Amino acid sequence: MDNKALLTQLATKSLLNDSQFLVDVVASTRNLSKITVIVDGDAGITIDDCSKISQEFSRQLDEMNFGADRYVLEVTTPGLDQPLKLKRQYRKNVGRGIKVHRTDKSIVMGRLAGANEDAITVALEEKKGKVITEKEVIMPYDAIEKAFVMISFK
Repeated sequence: MDNKALLTQLATKSLLNDSQFLVDVVASTRNLSKITVIVDGDAGITIDDCSKISQEFSRQLDEMNFGADRYVLEVTTPGLDQPLKLKRQYRKNVGRGIKVHRTDKSIVMGRLAGANEDAITVALEEKKGKVITEKEVIMPYDAIEKAFVMISFK
């Protein structure tokens, strides 16, 4: 098993409950001196959750005498600048604004109206005079290059 697979397995075992999920594990290529574990949850993740996951992950690494004598471990949530990677993240963000970069290089911005195993549905506002209507566009995941949740200050 390679280091990435091992770290992913340990990080998954460090999660506190089934509502939490692993988004990614990033290890620096230089002697694994920094390990970043990115986690999320269906109802969000707190700083306390990150701390507990970090403690459990670190305990597991120490128990195995993991190859790196010294490493910096960071457990964090995906930032707003991070694209959505998992279908579960799309489902979690239904109802929020989304910006989708499609594989055909077009960009679609709207409200994430739905997400299932095959595709997402984005609601687009169309203005005709004073009348605003919504049009839904269905996008299969393989047509999405990357997608970001947009912040609304309303």
